[in-house]
Amino acid sequence: MNNEVVYLTPEGYSRLEDELRQLVEVRRPQIAEMIRNAKEDGDVMENAAYDEAKDQQAFVEGRILHLEDMLKRAHVIDEPTGNDAVSLGSLVTVAEGRRKPESFRIVGSAEADPTDGLISNESPMGRALMGKQVGETVTYDTPDGDTLRFKIVSIE
Repeated sequence: MNNEVVYLTPEGYSRLEDELRQLVEVRRPQIAEMIRNAKEDGDVMENAAYDEAKDQQAFVEGRILHLEDMLKRAHVIDEPTGNDAVSLGSLVTVAEGRRKPESFRIVGSAEADPTDGLISNESPMGRALMGKQVGETVTYDTPDGDTLRFKIVSIE
């Protein structure tokens, strides 16, 4: 595991805690029961149900360790106190040319989900927005090699 800080919104932290609780309290016992049942069916060397349960167990235990590590290193982002400049936790509305304005929340990479409007501060767009103010025009290069240019309409 590493020592890098994991930036999370309060909602993101809560989601990870909920996932961890679900895995530990529900999924882990379910898999243990599956393994017990598969062992009762006889020879585990040629038992597909046993192999599947062991694979699921390995995945769940790995995810539990990963979530515990992330939560241990988490720094919960405070709600931005002002709207002077884009920072972690800011809700930023941008307009690109004549297109309809879009809003994004700037979050840490652990909870980024662009399809849900959550942009990582480490992404090209997130890096371009950080520290900028309303009215500024921002330019950044996409991973595809395109250059996008948009104006910051509001920061909340």
